[in-house]
Amino acid sequence: MSLIDEGLMRAWLAARSLSRRLPMPVADRGGWRVDSGQPEERRRYLFTQPLPGLAELGREIDTPFVGLKLCGSGEQLLAQLPERWQIVSDPMTRVMVRSSPNAPQPLPDGFGIAIDQRGSVTHARILDGDTLAASGYAAEIDGVLIYDRIRTQDAYQRRGLGRALMAALGGMRRSSRSREVLTATPAGRSLYLQLGWRDYCPYSTAMIPPPSVVTRSRRAPSRSR
Repeated sequence: MSLIDEGLMRAWLAARSLSRRLPMPVADRGGWRVDSGQPEERRRYLFTQPLPGLAELGREIDTPFVGLKLCGSGEQLLAQLPERWQIVSDPMTRVMVRSSPNAPQPLPDGFGIAIDQRGSVTHARILDGDTLAASGYAAEIDGVLIYDRIRTQDAYQRRGLGRALMAALGGMRRSSRSREVLTATPAGRSLYLQLGWRDYCPYSTAMIPPPSVVTRSRRAPSRSR
């Protein structure tokens, strides 16, 4: 039996679609499919566990730009797939959750924040005059609040802007009962741990490389140092 809350992950995927103006996920082979329609990702499939449908898709799909995603390690994902598939995610990527939002965080002197809320999607930007210093999105659906595309520009790192951005987005939530979810690479995970987030599960992605990409190993990539 899977220890992953399927309702949580389905709602996370649906909220991500809202944030990025993509079609809503649909059930497919025991997981969910999003028809992304983007040049770098035509479709994505998400599975909370390595069900037979995941292996079935791995055998059927033979073109690049389709992502197969698993709430598990890269090794677990590759074990379900033919040799043509490669892990494209950092092995330390995690789904993270949090039970309580941040307290409001003041901005450093000289910075301002602009918030645009449209329905259940919030877009926040931190500005240094007319220069974008940090930005991100939040979306809320089915009792889940997700954070998406949280970025601080390199020149503005280590000034507390990430904390202020997350607090501003969380402050726009509609329900205090909504569970908070995000996916984090190692670069962002250290900040989120400081903000009270905890690891929920590994999150791995496999794709078939385009013909122009030469790969030497099928193994999940090691963490960069």
